[in-house]
Amino acid sequence: MDVCVIGAGYVGLVTSCSLVHLGHRVAVVEADKSKLATLAAGECPFYEPGVSELLKSYSKTDLLSFTDSLSEAVRNSEIIFICVGTPPLPSGEPDMSQVVGVAKEIGASLDSARKRLVVNKSTVPVGSGNWVEMLVTQGVQSMQTVPARASKADAPVFSVVSNPEFLREGSALHDTFYPDRIVIGSADPDAVDRMRDLYRPLIEQSFSAPEQAPRPAGFGVVPFLVTDLASAEMIKYCANAFLAMKISFANEMAGICEKVGADIKEVARGIGLDKRIGTAFLNAGVGWGGSCFGKDVNALIEVAREYSTPTPLLEATISVNKNQRHVAIKKLQEELKIIKGRTIGLLGLSFKPNTDDLRDAASLTIASQLIKMGAQVRAYDPVSVDRCRQLNPNLSIDYCHSVETLASSADALVLVTEWAEFSRVDWASIARSMKNALMIDGRNFLLQEDMANAGFVYRGIGV
Repeated sequence: MDVCVIGAGYVGLVTSCSLVHLGHRVAVVEADKSKLATLAAGECPFYEPGVSELLKSYSKTDLLSFTDSLSEAVRNSEIIFICVGTPPLPSGEPDMSQVVGVAKEIGASLDSARKRLVVNKSTVPVGSGNWVEMLVTQGVQSMQTVPARASKADAPVFSVVSNPEFLREGSALHDTFYPDRIVIGSADPDAVDRMRDLYRPLIEQSFSAPEQAPRPAGFGVVPFLVTDLASAEMIKYCANAFLAMKISFANEMAGICEKVGADIKEVARGIGLDKRIGTAFLNAGVGWGGSCFGKDVNALIEVAREYSTPTPLLEATISVNKNQRHVAIKKLQEELKIIKGRTIGLLGLSFKPNTDDLRDAASLTIASQLIKMGAQVRAYDPVSVDRCRQLNPNLSIDYCHSVETLASSADALVLVTEWAEFSRVDWASIARSMKNALMIDGRNFLLQEDMANAGFVYRGIGV
């Protein structure tokens, strides 16, 4: 199929490379000239395992192209994905300005040659499917090339579909090729059939697995769930809200575990073995971050407020996570007593491993607070150092390019991001190089016994 993907951000580019691998022709529309040049050169503008390799491979073919001409890409496509950003506003509501502009421009670019599907893949509030349909229609009506139409039969025919994404940063290709489900929101049977045809290789797992994302053993047919537009939009928000709530629950229980002498890792394992609960997302730590959880939970709260519906669970989820950022600092105070004048090293900057995404990263909250308290803050991350320096020029962090440099003569280390590299460090050597061998493990990633044997005073979360 001929596909147009509008927006070459994280979701748009991963979607584009994956669809090309399934055998479709994809034109990616990107308004940012600098990013467009980077993509045209076959270079990925962000870090995500495997995506760069797929991009380089397919950018040399006629299956994947990049352009800043939305109208041309729309006219040449039968399925049009909207993958633009919807960042949070100060109120918590998503900023829909990019969706508005794109939807109207899509309408103005349509012709009556064939029916198009306009697919919402951006995370949008409930009701946005109907709203996007209205905006596209307004764009159609504003077309200057056809000031008056002879009949309705001459008007472009389109249908709006909701197709939420469920990608985890750091494993986006795996989640794309081997999803738990594919959700399609539409009341148009023809649109549903065409989306099923688009995703048939995924549903049936009939494609050749890419080297960057091998197929899991025993992985079978993918569920294809068809709902109405509003339900599809709610599924996305509810999924992220529930996962965020599960993490906040684990963190709240971790605080109680510390008081009563229990171990949250054992508790989480024990309750997670209950099939009704499961072990995923029960890891205590310094809280969740990234571009999705906070934004989506707040957006869902705003939707509920529009309908005068209370959301105490969602509000508590946000509150617990906000407070959890300060747990690491409290532990530093308990051990060091005085923070002013101390040198603290942060192990990890990105909000999770295998990504360079710093949006709502716990590291930035911790670093800012420590700096306010008079500490010298150092930081090391395998991939995010340069990006952090660029995005936070006013944050007085000493950036290091190795764990050894970070730890030298430091008073304490705080593990913020559980990069696999940190499990392979010679911690005994690191402890000897430090002024005070204190490790605050903000992800319960390292083994307490191993760290004690290496010479560290070890403090985890909820243990």
